[in-house]
Amino acid sequence: MTQQDVVIVGGGHNGLVAAAYLAQAGMSVTVLERLDQLGGAAVSAQAFEGIEARLSRYSYLVSLLPARIIRELRLDIRLERRRYSSYTPEGRSGRGLLVDNADAEGTAASFSSIGGDASAWHRFYGETAKLARAIFPTVCDPLLTRAESRRLVADDRLWSEFIERPIGEVIESSFDNDLVRGIVLTDALIGTFTSAHDATLAANRCFLYHVIGGGTGDWDVPVGGMGAVTSELAAAARRAGATLLTGAEVTALAPDGEVRYVHREREVVIGAGTILANVAPHVLSRLLGETGASRPEGSQVKVNLLLKRLPRLLDDAVDPAAAFGGTFHINEGYSQLESAFRTASAGQLPSPLPAEIYCHSLSDPSILSPELAASGAHTLTVFGLHTPDRLLSPDTNDEMRDRLTRAVLDSLDSVLAEPIEDLLMTDAAGRPCIETKTTLDLEAALRMPGGNIFHGPLDWPFVEDDAALGTAAERWGVATGHDRILLCGAGTRRGGAVSGLGGHSAAMAMLEGVL
Repeated sequence: MTQQDVVIVGGGHNGLVAAAYLAQAGMSVTVLERLDQLGGAAVSAQAFEGIEARLSRYSYLVSLLPARIIRELRLDIRLERRRYSSYTPEGRSGRGLLVDNADAEGTAASFSSIGGDASAWHRFYGETAKLARAIFPTVCDPLLTRAESRRLVADDRLWSEFIERPIGEVIESSFDNDLVRGIVLTDALIGTFTSAHDATLAANRCFLYHVIGGGTGDWDVPVGGMGAVTSELAAAARRAGATLLTGAEVTALAPDGEVRYVHREREVVIGAGTILANVAPHVLSRLLGETGASRPEGSQVKVNLLLKRLPRLLDDAVDPAAAFGGTFHINEGYSQLESAFRTASAGQLPSPLPAEIYCHSLSDPSILSPELAASGAHTLTVFGLHTPDRLLSPDTNDEMRDRLTRAVLDSLDSVLAEPIEDLLMTDAAGRPCIETKTTLDLEAALRMPGGNIFHGPLDWPFVEDDAALGTAAERWGVATGHDRILLCGAGTRRGGAVSGLGGHSAAMAMLEGVL
C-alpha cells in the first residue's frame, strides 16, 4: 500500500491551499478529487453550448482570501475592486438607491431621494470597519478566545450590538428606512436561512464574515473568473511537488489513515500519516461509516444568465452599467425579507423572491470572447434568498427548479423596465442561456449536503473562553474526533466563502512545531 504524509480528500480551493503549503514544507501530498476538474465550487465553466463565456458557475466574488496566502503561495491572481457598492430599486416607484464609492455627493442625493439617511449609513459601516480592522488580521493565526477578541475590538457597545444581540436590533436602531434596513440585512442572510431576530445569532455570524474581509469588507471580482484563482492554487501545489489526482472518488476512510478510492474503475487503497477532509463534516462522517450526523440545510438558488445587453431600469436617472456594477438588490426590503422568511418557514415559495444580482462581465470582460464583449453581451448571476432545501425533494427537484427559475425571472421583471426574458441570448441549440442550480443540484454536483454553501452552520472566528485548546488541531479550529483526520474545508472553524482559510488552518495545524 502506497504511503503518503498527507492525503487530502477533495480538490476544492481549500484543499489546494493546504496541499501547496504542506508540499512546500517538504511533505508528500496527494489530493484526491472526485470530479474531472479541480476547484470545487470555485470554478469557471462554459455553461452554454457554443457560447464563449466562462462563468464563475458557483462562487463568484472574493472577500476573505488574505493577502498573506496570496503572497506566501506566490499566486498570480488579480482581484478587481468594484466602484459601486449596490443599487436597490424601490419597487416600481421609479426610484432607487445607488451607493457609489467614488461619489459621496451623488450617494447622499440618492439616499435623500428614497427618504434614507446617508450619514447613518456611513456611521454604521464605520462601526463594522472597526470590527474588520480588529478581527480580520487574526484569521491566519491560531484561534483567539471570545474574551481575547473582545479586548481586540476594544468597544463593549460595538461588541454587544454585533456579537451578542440579534443583528436586527442594531439595524433597526441605526436606520428608519425599510429599504436601507433590507440592504444591510442581506449580508446576514446569504446562504443562511434565518430571521433578523434569531436568538441563535446565525445571522450575526453570517454578517460578521461579510463585513470583515480584507479588513475592509470589500467583495472583489476575480479577473479571469473564479477558475483563475483555483488554477493558480493548483499550479502552486504542483510547483511544490503535490500530486493532484482528478476523477478519484473516495469511498471510505479509516481513523488509522487508510483511504479507499476509485480511479478509472479501479479501487485503490492508500495510507496517510494525516488525512485532511476538504469535504463537509456530514460527508466525512459518512466516509467514516459513522451515523447520526445531522444533514445541513442550504437556503439559496443560483441562476446564471447571459444577456444580449443590460436591461433598462425603471429609474432612468441611473445608468444600467452603474446599477449592475455592484450588487443589484431586488425585493430585499427589510419587511420583504422577514416576510419571505416566514413564508418559506411555512413551506411555501416566497413571492416576490428576494434576490441579488452580480454582473461579473462589467468588471472583467475577459470572461467573454472579444466578439461577445464587443456585442454588448453581459453575464448575470442571480442569488435567490430564502429558498431552503426543505422546499425540495428528489422527486420534486425538476419541478421546483422550473418554479424557482420562474420566480427569479418574475422578481427581476418586477423592478425592470422591460422583460428580462426578451434579452436572453440563445445557445447553439437555440435554448435560452439560463442555468438554475437548486440546493439539491449543488448537493449532487459538489457534495454540499442540503446545498449548504458553508458545509454547515457558520461559527464565530473565535472560540469560547472554556474551549479545549490543548492540541494544534483545536487551536486552529480543524479538529475532528480522530487524531489523524483534520477538517480542511468550509466546515472548519473559520471556513466558508472563497477564503482559503480552511486549507490554511489545516496546514498550519500540521506544521505547528515543525517550522
